[in-house]
Amino acid sequence: MTTEGADIRGDVLESILSHVPLIHILPASHVSKSWNHAVFSSLRYFSRPKPWLFLHCQNSRPPYASSSSFAYDPRSNHWLRIHNKNPSLQYASAIRSSSNSTLLYMLSPSKFSFSFDPFHLTWHHVDPPLVWRTDPVVAMVGRHVIVAGGACDFEDDPLSVEIYDLDARRWDACDAMPAILKDSAASAWLSVASSSKTLYIMEQVSGVTYSFDPTSRIWSGPLDLRHEENIFFSVIGIFGDNLVLVGLLGNSENVKDVKVWEVKGKSFEILEEIGIMPKELVEKLKGEDASINSIKISCTGDFLYIYNPLEPEELVMCEIGGEGICRWGSLKNPAVSDRSRVAEKMVLTSADVGLGCIGKAAESGKVRFSICE
Repeated sequence: MTTEGADIRGDVLESILSHVPLIHILPASHVSKSWNHAVFSSLRYFSRPKPWLFLHCQNSRPPYASSSSFAYDPRSNHWLRIHNKNPSLQYASAIRSSSNSTLLYMLSPSKFSFSFDPFHLTWHHVDPPLVWRTDPVVAMVGRHVIVAGGACDFEDDPLSVEIYDLDARRWDACDAMPAILKDSAASAWLSVASSSKTLYIMEQVSGVTYSFDPTSRIWSGPLDLRHEENIFFSVIGIFGDNLVLVGLLGNSENVKDVKVWEVKGKSFEILEEIGIMPKELVEKLKGEDASINSIKISCTGDFLYIYNPLEPEELVMCEIGGEGICRWGSLKNPAVSDRSRVAEKMVLTSADVGLGCIGKAAESGKVRFSICE
């Protein structure tokens, strides 16, 4: 570090650091005590860290090797390539994500593996659930991992639910999912969101919604979150402490609007509109096709990411500010190519990432980062 560089201090240094990607700020925090103070002051007052979006790509057929991972940092508006060097991780099955959380998991007849830290440095490997499932709902609520539905054997209840307790390190069976979900008890048909205490499950087509408390093991509902007749497809997520609903209005051949609502009230009777996607972004969401049959979302904190699983070239970002003010934008998907559309599976997670997370990842030696050009 040059003497001239070391003489930069105060608000000037903090302002400069506010434009530096988070992965490059970490070394700056070790230059000196004054630089360390400037780094944390900059992150607090000038440019606070924002939730990251993660893209995980994997071969869609055996062997299920991870091909690439990317992360988007909205604070610096940079895509990062994540080079995974975790030799202990073995991909026994296709990797999957749980909606609106950091949870990644793999389920095979012999093992259930899951990870929930932002960079997935630590994986937990446990016995599989007692009931074999091909497409279950999987979500993390507090210190519980809930696996529901998705059973494929005729002898098994398609609505069965099992809970893995991270502290007790064991599986427990509990009351089955509501009977009305019998024909849709799989992740392909259900949208899932989880808070620290509650799991929410909604049929994407009908809007019928139930909640589940893993402590009391009680299901509640049904509730209808669709207060507009024109919604033909919807998904849910968690915004702050409340539920958020993202809906497609019109029909798949003519999507008129994509709207975002915050769901409030003890019985979810209040649906407060907080954003409408700009028309030009709706067109980007369609991609080369003129229709949208479905969408998927990933959200953490004030950030909501929306994409069309059949046309994933563009990701739409929505930052929800105070009083329902939305800032919309779109991102080019760095994971998409002619080859990846055919041969690779892509799943999304999102997470709060701070300087401590970056430091832990760097110290682990399991990952390194580079900025995508």
